[in-house]
Amino acid sequence: QVELVESGGGSVQAGGSLKLSCKASGHIVVNCGMGWYRQADGKERELVSSIDEDGSTFYKDSVKGRFTISQDAYRTTLYLQMNNLKPEDTAVYSCAAEIYSDYDSNCMGTIFNFWGQGTRVTVPA
Repeated sequence: QVELVESGGGSVQAGGSLKLSCKASGHIVVNCGMGWYRQADGKERELVSSIDEDGSTFYKDSVKGRFTISQDAYRTTLYLQMNNLKPEDTAVYSCAAEIYSDYDSNCMGTIFNFWGQGTRVTVPA
């Protein structure tokens, strides 16, 4: 089984910065990609950023130029550097991953099968 644990959330003033971390542990053989979702109170969960097996990245338009996704060399720790935070960034941020225990597994790149518990980010207006 795989576990994802996020950390680094908190409350910061608009214009401030936070760096989120997500540590993946367990039976990880193939890591096809990881990403960050967020869900604001009363709103749908949305994909904020992701990084695939080749290192290609995706960013939601509203965070481009402000957020940066990265991984450690082992691809078991995921980061999200968030700069110039805005009140609309307030949400619970969750780490997600497409991970398999079989070397023969083929990456889909469109799904995440493991999720963390989430960490809260608050940016007061």
